[in-house]
Amino acid sequence: MKTPITQRISSLISWVLVADLGLVLLSLGWFVVAVLGRSMNLDLGLDLWYSLWNPLILPALSVLMAGAIASGIVGWVGRRFNTDPS
Repeated sequence: MKTPITQRISSLISWVLVADLGLVLLSLGWFVVAVLGRSMNLDLGLDLWYSLWNPLILPALSVLMAGAIASGIVGWVGRRFNTDPS
């Protein structure tokens, strides 16, 4: 049985958001390790992390926040219009 296109799109968006969350969590872990390394006078890539902030990490955070907001709105609208009026 074929799945509706809206369900496929929703599944694709969910997969992209999960991958994006992984990228955000990975960059957070890298940041924490690099800051700890800097405090111990070790170079663990903090300057590289800073150089990737604008082109990679900030857009990933923005996509994650926009996806979370959109998911909440879609869920609210779906519940609002699928409720039984009686």
